[in-house]
Amino acid sequence: MNVQPFVIPSGSAQLMDLRERIARTRWPEPSPGERWAQGTDLLVLRELLAAWADFVWPPPALAALPHFRAEIDGVVIHFVRVRRGGTPLVLTHGWPSTFAEMLPLVPLLDGFDLVIPSLPGYGFSERPPRPHTTRDTASLWHRLMQGLGYERYGAHGTDFGAAVSTFMAIQEPSRLIGLHLSNLDNTPFIEGPLSASESAYQADVEAWDAVERGYSSIQSTRPQTVAYGLSDSPAGLAAWLLEKWRAWTDTSGDLDRLPLDVFLTVLTTFWVTGTIGASMRDYFDNRWFNPRIRPDERAAVPTALAVFDRMRAYEGTPPREWAERLYDLRRYTPMPRGGHFAAAETPDLVAQDLRTFFDEL
Repeated sequence: MNVQPFVIPSGSAQLMDLRERIARTRWPEPSPGERWAQGTDLLVLRELLAAWADFVWPPPALAALPHFRAEIDGVVIHFVRVRRGGTPLVLTHGWPSTFAEMLPLVPLLDGFDLVIPSLPGYGFSERPPRPHTTRDTASLWHRLMQGLGYERYGAHGTDFGAAVSTFMAIQEPSRLIGLHLSNLDNTPFIEGPLSASESAYQADVEAWDAVERGYSSIQSTRPQTVAYGLSDSPAGLAAWLLEKWRAWTDTSGDLDRLPLDVFLTVLTTFWVTGTIGASMRDYFDNRWFNPRIRPDERAAVPTALAVFDRMRAYEGTPPREWAERLYDLRRYTPMPRGGHFAAAETPDLVAQDLRTFFDEL
């Protein structure tokens, strides 16, 4: 595997264009009724775009990290690698996010060799011009970790990253020391009756889907149509992502509690690379080309699930027995705070749970 150091481009031309577009934004009328009830609030978005126009790219702390790119099976993958001589651990983000979501964990995980890749089609990683699913990414991650010289390693993931990490455990369980997840992205094969908690959880998910899943329906059927507007308009991109970051994080609607530096890094990464459209293809490809978990598939690797408080309000809490249908669950930890982007919101809790889990192993 040919690994090359990578320097994040300054993107000065893109940033100048970004600021000019922000200044020329054509604003719609505010929505009537309760703020946020019909989508991203106009006043908040105006404030966010003003902050984005002043954002320094790349942030010095981001640029100082050791970045690399490697070609694996014809796909160029970007990753951060922090070598400390400890347990190798690959950290995988989801959508609408980038590798930047995982970076607050770096100073808190001294006992680990960290590999933090960008999913294919996100930021500085290429997406192949063919259907590419989380199963495919799992295979790439095994090739990446072994190409870096690791025979065995741990995996942590959230959102699509949780699915990637799960398929890593299904594909090559002997390679994984342990599997740590901050939410569940895979529905297990259901055999036998559901418990009362599982039935309640399914009802919660269905109720959430009915009013919150519109973005997923669009992105899993017509991602290209949406990509034109999000790639052309800073306001459109920011509104599309901010609505999810506000709803899915443990902010109680107070955006002062949003991890703003991480969010602006995510926004700017998508903008300067023009990859928001490629990232949304994860929804299309995984809906149409990724088969559901089969009866013979099991993640036969010691697994920990951290259940974050905001997720309970977001789409219900997966009960322990639900996770045990697919995973060799050794640790199930309800967290007092944090949400969908837990590594960015509550890195202290995620890091502590990771350390405790792998120490136990």
